Order: sequence, then C-alpha cells, then structure tokens
Amino acid sequence: MEVLKNFANLIKVKTIVTLVVIAVFAVLALRGDIEPNDAMLVVSMVVSFYFGTQHEKKPTKTENIEG
Repeated sequence: MEVLKNFANLIKVKTIVTLVVIAVFAVLALRGDIEPNDAMLVVSMVVSFYFGTQHEKKPTKTENIEG
C-alpha cells in the first residue's frame, strides 16, 4: 500500500513538468543547441524549485491555538 502512495505522489503535475524540463534541456545541451552551462543553470533552478515546494510548512502549536 505504501508503494502505491509513493507512486501516486510521483505522478503529480509538478513532478512531470520537472522531469520534462530536465529532459528537454539535457537533449538540447547534448545536441549542441545550447551551452551546457546554460542548461545546467536552468535545470538547477527547476530542481531547486521542485524540492523547495516539496517541503510543506506544518503549523506550529502556537499557530494552532491562535487560529
């Protein structure tokens, strides 16, 4: 059951978008259409955003009492 939950979380839209962006820029860099440094910069930003949004803010005890 845990495997199914993990798989469901993997197929979220932002995961798909992240993987597509990485694949596109990797192909463009390998073909020589863009500089590898430029591709690395864009992929780094996308991956940073992806992992940054994965961390959800959990309310603290004081937020639960006040709200």
